Amino acid sequence: MTQGYIGQSLTRLEDARFLTGKGQYIDDLSFPDCMHAVFVRSEYAHAELQRVDTSAASAMPGVLGVVSNADLLADGIAALPCPASFPTVSPLVVPPRYALAHARVRHVGDPIVAVVAKTYAQALAAAELVEIDYAALATSVDTASALNDPDNTIWPEAPGNLAFHYENGERGAVDAAIAAATHVVDLELVNNRVSAAPMETRAGVGVFDAATGEFTLHCNGQGVHGIRNQMAGPVFGLPNEQVRVVAPDVGGGFGLKNFLYPEWVVLLWAARRFAKPVRWSASRSEDFVSAAYGRDMVMRATLALDEVGQMLALRLDATANMGAYLSGSGPNISARAMPTAMGGIYAIANIYMQARGVFTNTVPVDAYRGAGKPEANYLIERLLDVAALRHGFDPIALRRQNAIETFPHRTALGQVIDGGKFGLNIDAARVHADVAGFAQRKAQTAKRGRLRGLGVGCFLETSRGTPEEGAQLCFTEDGAVEIRVGTESQGQGHETAYAQIAADQFGLPIDSFRYVQADTSLTRMGHGHGGARTMHMGGKALTMAIELVLERARAQAAQFLQTDASSLSYRNGVFVGNAGEASVSLMEVASSVRTRDGNADAINAFASHHDTPIAFPNGCHIAEVEVDPETGAFELASYCITDDYGNLINPMLTQGQVVGGVAQGIGQATGELAVHEPSSGQLLSASFMDYQIPRARELPDFDVHLDGTPTSANPLGVKGSGQAGCIGAPQTIVNAVVNALAPLGIEHIDMPLTPANVWRAVQAKQR
Repeated sequence: MTQGYIGQSLTRLEDARFLTGKGQYIDDLSFPDCMHAVFVRSEYAHAELQRVDTSAASAMPGVLGVVSNADLLADGIAALPCPASFPTVSPLVVPPRYALAHARVRHVGDPIVAVVAKTYAQALAAAELVEIDYAALATSVDTASALNDPDNTIWPEAPGNLAFHYENGERGAVDAAIAAATHVVDLELVNNRVSAAPMETRAGVGVFDAATGEFTLHCNGQGVHGIRNQMAGPVFGLPNEQVRVVAPDVGGGFGLKNFLYPEWVVLLWAARRFAKPVRWSASRSEDFVSAAYGRDMVMRATLALDEVGQMLALRLDATANMGAYLSGSGPNISARAMPTAMGGIYAIANIYMQARGVFTNTVPVDAYRGAGKPEANYLIERLLDVAALRHGFDPIALRRQNAIETFPHRTALGQVIDGGKFGLNIDAARVHADVAGFAQRKAQTAKRGRLRGLGVGCFLETSRGTPEEGAQLCFTEDGAVEIRVGTESQGQGHETAYAQIAADQFGLPIDSFRYVQADTSLTRMGHGHGGARTMHMGGKALTMAIELVLERARAQAAQFLQTDASSLSYRNGVFVGNAGEASVSLMEVASSVRTRDGNADAINAFASHHDTPIAFPNGCHIAEVEVDPETGAFELASYCITDDYGNLINPMLTQGQVVGGVAQGIGQATGELAVHEPSSGQLLSASFMDYQIPRARELPDFDVHLDGTPTSANPLGVKGSGQAGCIGAPQTIVNAVVNALAPLGIEHIDMPLTPANVWRAVQAKQR
């Protein structure tokens, strides 16, 4: 029955069209008589709109109109929803977020009006003529100080700028364990605000069909069903069937493109208002002042250990920046995702955490590669290194003795981990990274006047996202099998991996399959890609659909062969009777049941699953750095990855995902930071001149070792690899740099570890 495709490092099937220029991105799509939109955005972080004069702009050549929030409200267009939901100490405050500003702007880049014109140049020229009078208000952009800011209440319904207060765990037990512990480590740290910065900025085209009353949004989203569901009923007051959302090829997402944005609403409304398609593409700087950011959390944490270093309790008080509005999944990061990974790979009997979401005059924060899991793992891994430094433990041995060893394991916050190579990963990483030879390398580095540091960072990912998913299989007239899924690729290689699964389980050649995604009219359901969920959730749904197809096809084959279905065996795409003399192929069955309209509904199948458990990718990373204490600059000398992702559908694709994630995690650790001027709230990092992403020359050749234990959470035994590198890398880099600087008395530096930040830390100790 199997062709042996699963487990092979096949080159990507989709690469041929990308490499030959046949990819289709938003800017490649052509629409007759398409108009262009340009958004006029706030120059202030917080201000009342006293006057918005669009008369001069409206009179410009080619301009069809200038859209304001008054236009949208008059047409019954409602505020964007925030579907986040979880138990809270204080209620979750969801203030109205209109597609265009209503009376007040609350962050630099807040959209105020949209100019729609025949050409982009005309729209841009007209936008320059929109006159706006602002009455500036007090501004809060700092995560820590915005809470209870006496000078600025951003929303009247959120006193003290508190969006929510969340708690999890037994506080009394944690406090008691900390009070009785031999060693107690307190640490304040910041998980810095970063941008996903995908290669392709957000872009979209709104289309309205007056004959049917149906909208179509073409956008580079990574979860089209979620965007449709949040926009159709809540915003437009329409049934889902009247709003279609389609995504062509997408040039990277990393979470940033998962959400409903104000621009999508305006494009659809404008397409109906002006009876023409309307398109918009963000400039890079425009994306920096309007697309969702990630991380931005201030954490105060305490770790308790006994005399031999066994961890007893973990306590966290976190303040999470929500930005000026609640983006769709923003509150879930600290209140739903983060608790699933609290404590990392370690057996900690007592954990308590509380998180407060705070409004600020900044762009909203939402899920970015890992979403809550990087914050949780960074926290425990930094605490462990500080504990080792302060109390004389070996940092690797301390991790090894506390790693979870017996499974299933229930964490203090209720997650049930079915298995993993937690301790074994540490053992293997120690060997792969040649930790035994570090002392010699450190001595050689010292001869050059540099400090060498070794950092270890473990991680626990919790892979799943939304706990349901579906998949559909359709046999076509031209002899192909369509794999219709709702998990959606933005470059990960899903088209290849799904075909490998189907080819194996059907016993058909891999070129038999055609991949269909990201179209709400063609895919029945889906929760997009986020949470490293595609192979875990979508792969399981596909396997279920394959089983259903074979069950239906077996019954049809039995009729065809005039025998009992139970007498048929199936192998390599063919049903064979017991005696072996009669057979019929799956494709022949599909052809025989095809109706006049070309459908093979008798064997086509859709399958879905719900309440599916979480899978737990995990690993251990070890890095070495060379630091120049005179300048603060450092070089990443080596980086070793030893990870467990369960069974691998395509090892080459997995390695690519892991290395890409590590590169982004290194970016957060070493340079990436969204910077606002404190008093005005102006974004000072609105281009790649000021926002530093890592370059290839700054990265070493990664030493990757993937050896996993299958999970029971899905029939494929896969765990998900898309986010893991971004979760494991930040603490590994920070631990390595601090390890190098420990002889100078430095035990912590907040990210990003720019040369200036490292130099300041060294200077502070040398004064």
